[in-house]
Amino acid sequence: MYVGRFVVAGVSPGGRPFGAYRVSSRSFPDRRAVETERGISVVPRSGHGEDVFRNPYVSYNCVRIAGDTAVLANGSHTDPAAEKIGMGYPPRDALALSLLSLDYEKDEYDTPRVAAAVSRGSVYLGIARRDAVIVREFEGSHGEAAMVATYGRNDLPGDVYEMEVESAAEAAEALFEEPLDFEHPVCGAATMLGDGGWESATVNP
Repeated sequence: MYVGRFVVAGVSPGGRPFGAYRVSSRSFPDRRAVETERGISVVPRSGHGEDVFRNPYVSYNCVRIAGDTAVLANGSHTDPAAEKIGMGYPPRDALALSLLSLDYEKDEYDTPRVAAAVSRGSVYLGIARRDAVIVREFEGSHGEAAMVATYGRNDLPGDVYEMEVESAAEAAEALFEEPLDFEHPVCGAATMLGDGGWESATVNP
């Protein structure tokens, strides 16, 4: 099944909040996830010139850390959501405002924007579709995570999965394994909050 890009967010069995993001693409598969000073970005494999971020649908920051909150998203709305959280906005409001202001992608598929805001004590997922903008809190148990995708699985509160992960690396790898092994995988990223702050990981098959 092809679901496009998706975010997964929840709490590990040990109580550590985490988020993960995967690019699945039929049109632009030549991309990878790279760690940066600001978080994790999705960029073309073939260079990092000044044009890398000109197309917000292909190159963008997919993970940004704002204090004790991580924002994960599939486009240019990652940045304003993280910046609003940094200014003191509640995560729910920051997601809603960024999704509402940028709306769904104006491509030939009317691709939805998806996002998650994860912190100790709260997990929010959001989506901006052509017909709706929705932000919901996920209140799953430890060892569970919710997923929302651009296609097919694009309603909230989202599909819930058991995720026995205890590190960002394990969460990133889980994006390519059952039950998340959807078609056309490109790259993945994850972040998890530990005692020393947020740790991040990428996977580039």
